Amino acid sequence: QEGMPQTLSSTSMFTPCGFSPHLHTAKEGEQGGLIFQDGNLTSASLDALIQHLIPTTDYYPEKAYIFTFLLSSRLFIEPHELLSRVCHKCIEQQRLDDPVLDKARIRKFGPKILQLLTEWTETFPYDFQEERMIGHLKDMIHRIAPCDEAYWKKMNQLLQALNQKLATLSHGQEGIVKISSAVSDKLVAFKTKPPSIQREILSVCSDPYTLAQQLTHVELERLSHIGPEEFVQAFVHKDPLDGTKTCFSEQKKTSNLEAYVKWFNRLCYLVATEICMPAKKKQRAQVIEFFIDVARECFNIGNFNSLMAIISGMNMSPVSRLKKTWSKVKTAKFFILEHQMDPTGNFYNYRTALRGAAHRSLTAHSNREKIVIPFFSLLIKDIYFLNEGCANRLPNGHVNFEKFLELAKQVGEFITWKQVECPFEQDPNIIHYLHTAPIFTEDGLYLASYESESPENQTEKDRWKSLR
Repeated sequence: QEGMPQTLSSTSMFTPCGFSPHLHTAKEGEQGGLIFQDGNLTSASLDALIQHLIPTTDYYPEKAYIFTFLLSSRLFIEPHELLSRVCHKCIEQQRLDDPVLDKARIRKFGPKILQLLTEWTETFPYDFQEERMIGHLKDMIHRIAPCDEAYWKKMNQLLQALNQKLATLSHGQEGIVKISSAVSDKLVAFKTKPPSIQREILSVCSDPYTLAQQLTHVELERLSHIGPEEFVQAFVHKDPLDGTKTCFSEQKKTSNLEAYVKWFNRLCYLVATEICMPAKKKQRAQVIEFFIDVARECFNIGNFNSLMAIISGMNMSPVSRLKKTWSKVKTAKFFILEHQMDPTGNFYNYRTALRGAAHRSLTAHSNREKIVIPFFSLLIKDIYFLNEGCANRLPNGHVNFEKFLELAKQVGEFITWKQVECPFEQDPNIIHYLHTAPIFTEDGLYLASYESESPENQTEKDRWKSLR
């Protein structure tokens, strides 16, 4: 249970007593019912789950349920379709179509539906990039607003906050797109060794602490754009009960997630390029030692993603084959780090360190201690296996809610981490370098490597020949 976000920590999140009364009065068959085990909701029909999301005058769903259902529901129904059904059910249940509204009743219901819409817009803002979503939202508020002037104000605040959030996110996305295109324009891929005027990392930043902090800036900036739903949308399959369409097939809305994986790969190659570029063995060894110090500082900060990228860059074969260079390096520190990120036992050492960092983050007093940046591709892999390992639906057609509670636990933890403000001062110069410094392709790395230390065996000689 350690290190989970507060909202998801209680094991009995859904107790039957916290139930909306109208679920029990309905006929079981028609309602589809909700199935509990040890006080936890384990499965239900999609209709019953939607009903359980809907507030009434005297019921409001638990925060953890709202998050879990909004996160996973998109595997079965598109967000605009879900919101439309929620609104229709509210109109029906609260009789919002009646010529004369029951004001007292709606004043009890109003704040609850507004709260639900607020939570939805705050946690899944990307859902509201769609006009239809905003349409449903406004329609709902127009119906209840005659009962209380304050509802208009509340709606304006909600829409303002949403617009601001979407603007920030799209501004960030544009920034990332700009950087990506700037990099490809430069024809990053040196085929051969670049001219010596090429700036190298040590001339831009010679202090490992500073570089680790700037890497942490980049990581947190990129993480902040990833919507929790992207983890689910990355694995959308056809829903067996709806053979006609995949929910999000037209566009898998996972661009921020993909951009983040690209950044990891870029950092690996940047590290390898910086090591293979210098002509002198002594300089190459110096760059390796510098990166070992940067990696160690990333570990101390809790930035496991940059740490893993640096280690991966050093382990690429064009780098690891430089035996004469490595003989000049004090490798003890490197082996300690490598041990931390060792994949054996399903990354047992790393997972232990991550739990430690997550625990520290929960009790932290400063943003500096709150930082947890997980090794991202492993997080995606975990979620992928969780998704592949269990069915979304049970044989009776019910939604396998137990699976989605586990999914929400993993994604919820990630959301807590991505909201940390970066405590370090930003150095635009270094950040620009990290994003735009040219890097070798794999072939370029091998060429540079063979020029630095000539091929050792026939395989290497043949490879060098073909590259030249």
